[in-house]
Amino acid sequence: MGKNTKRTSRKVASQAAATLSDPNASATAKSLAASALAQSGTGKQTGAAMEDKASKVLQSEKYSSDTKSLAGTVLSQSNKAR
Repeated sequence: MGKNTKRTSRKVASQAAATLSDPNASATAKSLAASALAQSGTGKQTGAAMEDKASKVLQSEKYSSDTKSLAGTVLSQSNKAR
């Protein structure tokens, strides 16, 4: 147990790429997008700090549904043992 084999879907990867190129996207959204893209097509897992950030985004009402979608993806790719 421990290794998470989930990967970012093409749809979310496309959303993440759009977020990174959006000059109006928040720093939080961009960091989540970068994390999601880094895990696209690789076995990389979300680190503890990014897990915490994604969790806080999902619990907050101030973020858009797009940002929450990225947060959900990032969180789903976290280390199952943590």
